[in-house]
Order: sequence, then C-alpha cells, then structure tokens
Amino acid sequence: MPLTIEIVTPEKTAYTGSADAVTVPTDSGEIQLLPGHIPLITLVVPGEIVVNNGAAVERLAVDKGFARILGNTVSIITQAAIDEKTIDLHAVTDAQQRAEKALAAARKSAGEFDPAEVEKLEQIIRFAVVQRLVKGRHAGEAFED
Repeated sequence: MPLTIEIVTPEKTAYTGSADAVTVPTDSGEIQLLPGHIPLITLVVPGEIVVNNGAAVERLAVDKGFARILGNTVSIITQAAIDEKTIDLHAVTDAQQRAEKALAAARKSAGEFDPAEVEKLEQIIRFAVVQRLVKGRHAGEAFED
C-alpha cells in the first residue's frame, strides 16, 4: 500500500498525492519514509522533500515545520512549500534581496520594528536560499551568491 502525502502551508495545500517513499529533512537529519513506518512526529527543517513514486520523482523546497507519520499517511505542516519545477530563480533572488535590505534597516533601528516583521523577513530569506539550492541542484545550474 503506498504512502498518502499531504503538505500544507498557512496559505494552501501545497501537495497531495501518493508515493512509494518520501524523504524529509528533519532536525535529526534526512529520513526516508516507507509504507508501514512507525508512528512519528518530528520537526521539519528548511530543505528538500523528495517524493518517489515508481520511476517518477517530485521535489519540493520546504521551510521549517512539523511532520506527522501515522499509518501510511505523511502529513507535513510547514511555513512555505513549492514544487521545484515552479521555482523562478530571478523572482526568488529579487525577493531575497528586498528582504535582506529591509532586515538590515530593521536591525539598525531595532526599537522601531515589530519582532513579527523581523521574523517574517528572516523566513523570506531562509526560504529563498532553500529554493535556490533545490532548483540549482537539480537544474544543473550553479548556485550564485
């Protein structure tokens, strides 16, 4: 029996499907989940989720979150997720640069910025880096600083 996978962000359901195996980046390292895996709840760290279904492989960039494995169901709740095929490197780089500038301004005037806004800027930067790494790794493109 295949795994049922659901990846959810605050904005949408980023992925649903079935798979023979899924690899998830966790705070303890990457884990590969197969049908019949023991029940588990773990922290997800920013990185790449790899969904294997026969010869087909799908890759998603994800931000931090949580994963719950129960029976043959893998549920991942994350701050952000995107399919590797839809990542636009130019848009990601532009968003990262804007967030870095805003974060630098926030740090210069620490008393005037909302901590939630600073966290959001850090999340944008973190997720942009993950997207660039995932897209570059599998598109044969060099990672640019």
